[in-house]
Amino acid sequence: MSTTYKTKSGDTFDSIAFNELGAVKYTEELMKANPDYISTVIFSSGVALTLPDIEEEDTTASSTPPWA
Repeated sequence: MSTTYKTKSGDTFDSIAFNELGAVKYTEELMKANPDYISTVIFSSGVALTLPDIEEEDTTASSTPPWA
């Protein structure tokens, strides 16, 4: 279920992705979820953006050594 985020003055897509979704790598998904603002570089305060649902990655395989 998608949630809504209200921007603060100076927010950017990559800063929102990092702070709200956990990583800058989700910037593209955030932009796709908000096509009306695709050309916005720096947001003013109070813009309602949709935060996309991000599936959590399974990190157990990469953090466990092969001999464990």
